[in-house]
Amino acid sequence: MTKILLLSDTHSHMDETILKYARQADEIWHAGDIGTLEVTDTLQKIKPLRAVYGNIDDHVIQKEFPLDSRFFCEGVEVYMTHIGGYPPKYNIRTRDAIKANPPKLFICGHSHILKVMMDKKLGVLHMNPGACGKHGFHQMRTMLRFVIDGKDIKDLEVIEIGKR
Repeated sequence: MTKILLLSDTHSHMDETILKYARQADEIWHAGDIGTLEVTDTLQKIKPLRAVYGNIDDHVIQKEFPLDSRFFCEGVEVYMTHIGGYPPKYNIRTRDAIKANPPKLFICGHSHILKVMMDKKLGVLHMNPGACGKHGFHQMRTMLRFVIDGKDIKDLEVIEIGKR
């Protein structure tokens, strides 16, 4: 069983509330728009981190993290990127990869809109944790946490951090 904290769009922001939830997780996943390496350095000191870079991330962050990350967490194949779209209207860059080899879990950020939905046609669970930073148009800062237990994704919880 692996407890995941999923966040995105920190835009260089880190605070004690985010860190409190990070300490409760087994792994932290960041879906891009990190802002500065200080964000990921701080998170990596707490728990193992998987991250992708986003459209605001500079060449320094792009050298540290990939654009796309495909990996297994226990028995669940995960595909994480920053800009990916939503089922069934995936981004043109991700659409073919998802259709050719559908992961069980597809994660993206970018929109600052928290959304969890199932692509019933492909059997892909899509998650976007919204934005936990203070930059952007979102009103509420959000993250997701959930458990991967073997091949099961369960105990999904929306975390509202507070107003931007």
